Order: sequence, then C-alpha cells, then structure tokens
Amino acid sequence: MSTQADARRITAPEIQARKGKDPIVSLTSYHAHTARLLDRHVDVILVGDSLGMVMHGLETTVPVTVEMMIVHGRAVVRGTKRALIVVDLPFGSYEASPTEAFHTAARVLKETGAGAVKLEGGRRMAETVRFLVDRGVPVMGHVGLTPQAINTLGSFKARGRDDAEASLILDDARAIAEAGAFSIVLEAIAEPLARRITEEVASPTIGIGGSPACDGQILVLEDMLGLGDRVPKFVKKYANLGPDIEKAVASYAEEVRARTFPAKEHTYAPRLVDKPAKAS
Repeated sequence: MSTQADARRITAPEIQARKGKDPIVSLTSYHAHTARLLDRHVDVILVGDSLGMVMHGLETTVPVTVEMMIVHGRAVVRGTKRALIVVDLPFGSYEASPTEAFHTAARVLKETGAGAVKLEGGRRMAETVRFLVDRGVPVMGHVGLTPQAINTLGSFKARGRDDAEASLILDDARAIAEAGAFSIVLEAIAEPLARRITEEVASPTIGIGGSPACDGQILVLEDMLGLGDRVPKFVKKYANLGPDIEKAVASYAEEVRARTFPAKEHTYAPRLVDKPAKAS
C-alpha cells in the first residue's frame, strides 16, 4: 500500500489547493528521457505546444497539431510516475466552441494519460473553461502573452505595461479563475500586474516572466539548460549545455575520422569455442 501511495501522481485539485502555500515548481518536457529526469523535482510537467519551435524548428506554435501533442504527451507520461502532466491544446483545436474543445480535450486525456489540459485566452474562453470543468476536464488557463495569438498580437513583447492593457488582462484572469481553471499561467506581463493577479484571483498563478509573488514558476526546459538560440529576458540559464554538446560531438567526429574510436574496449571479441578432445 505504501509503495502505491509513494508512486501516486499529483492531481489538479492538489495543485489548486496550493494557492498561497508552497511554490509550485513547473517545467516543460516533450519526451520520456527528460521527463524522467524532471519527475522527482517538479510538481507539474507541461507538454507545451512550444514543442513546435523547440523540437520541430517551427517559427511559431500555430502549426502544431493535436496529433503532435498526443505523441509527445504519451512519451512524457510514460517517462514519469509522480508529476501532474498537463498537455496544451493546440491552436485551432478548441476555439470554435466548447463542444469542440471538449472533444479535443477528451481525446488528449484518453490517448496520453495526462491529468489536465491547458488552453490560452481569458474572458473569451471562460465559457469553454467552465464547460470542460463541468464535464470532468481539469483546465490550466493562460493569459498575458498568448503565443497562439501571435498573428494578431504581432510580436512576443511583454504585456500589461500600461493601465488599459493591464485592466484587460486582470479581467481575463478573473474570468477563467471564476470559470474553474485550477491554475493560470501568467506569461510575459508586467511584474506589478502579475503580483496583483496573484493576490486577487482564487486560482494559483504560475509565472513565466511574471513575478516572484506568483504561486509557482515555469520555464521551457531547453531554455533554462542553455540549449535555446533565442532566450527571452525572463529566462535564467541554470546550465549552458549547448556548447558542451557541440564540443562532445566535435570530439566524436574527430576520433571517428582518425579511426581512434571505437577502441578495443568498445568492440566485442569472438566467442571462444572449445576444441573437441583428441582420442587417446
């Protein structure tokens, strides 16, 4: 019984109950190997549609499909035992109606085994959030800079730096919190606004370029490991693995070309066969 309890996953209601308590630790992951490394240390792993840019070389998240999210979501779930796995609903898969959103979310949860979904948008998505939550789908919200709307926003610049825009983002956060979102990502918004939202909404806030006052923080794993080419201001690099990886690959290439790799210790000797004994 205790072994099963130790392996039990964190749930969306448990994250929701962390409002104003111990900070919620979150990172992105897109495959089983990194998810396995993260699992002991984080509370939430987001299979973000940022995988389109990080893993597939796309310029934005807009082209990402439901099928892509499911493939990566399955891998992350298989690589973990403890963290709550949240999967992004990609652009075009949920905006048309609450019913469309439910069909997409249900498919994602069924086919990945994840514990929640995330969608972008504030007041315009409040009805959809409520529709999903009422039907058993835990929803993480996302306001401020919403990358799926890049074609209308025009750039990835910070949001909420003037009073008018800040008021709209605050209203967005209030709307989806009241609709039942178990947590809300606050991306690239002015620090005083992120602090105010955290103080005023009932749902835990998870900052990414928000405020240290948020109830939790999230970063793209590749960015904080020093693997990204274009790193936003809000990223702190906890490692700089890019140059180390390139150095290792260069050494490997040099040794292969010089025929110094593989060495004897990296190869297999033939199996020795005992010779039959001679008759006396």
